[in-house]
Amino acid sequence: MKLHLTQSAGNQLITGYGTGWIEVNEARYEHSLIVLPNLVVTDWNVTNFEDLSEAHFERLAALAPEVILLGTGTTHRFAHPSLSRALTEAGIGLECMTTAAACRTYNILMAEGRHVAAALIV
Repeated sequence: MKLHLTQSAGNQLITGYGTGWIEVNEARYEHSLIVLPNLVVTDWNVTNFEDLSEAHFERLAALAPEVILLGTGTTHRFAHPSLSRALTEAGIGLECMTTAAACRTYNILMAEGRHVAAALIV
């Protein structure tokens, strides 16, 4: 799916997504990544939902967003609370949804000026 871009100077916008890829500011990625308004983290080494560990969530917590949208791939799944303990301790919200839904939701929240992170499993 291609998204129509509303310009937001200096921010990272998800401009498209599909099976096996995500496009941020028209740059295509074919691996999991983390997108924040001011940063794209391309070395988030998660190939599928089952790979998620406490260390992945600790890395997300270190980015200090107010909320994290976890794109779980094509199937909506929930992360076990023991994995996301670092987020709970830091007071960071976690919303789990499909990766497609996380892409759409990220753009809405980012456009509202929220400090949101999308952790997207491709």
